[in-house]
Amino acid sequence: MAANDTRERTDDLLPEWIDPDGVPVSCIEKIKVLNENIVEIREMCREALEDAVLMGCDERQIRAVLLEMVRTLQEPFKD
Repeated sequence: MAANDTRERTDDLLPEWIDPDGVPVSCIEKIKVLNENIVEIREMCREALEDAVLMGCDERQIRAVLLEMVRTLQEPFKD
């Protein structure tokens, strides 16, 4: 698979970033940072999934652990 094919598929997974009022984020630099973060997180999760399966763990369990980790993240700047 060519590098462009991978990039195009990754781009399809990136959301349109919105602010708390539902207004799309328009700052190119903010969007770039958010997209880079998502791509990096996705790659790390993929590697963790691959490692777990290669070490004999149940794929469903590692997926559940990753989902629970995201679900239980504490709200930033709550105060």
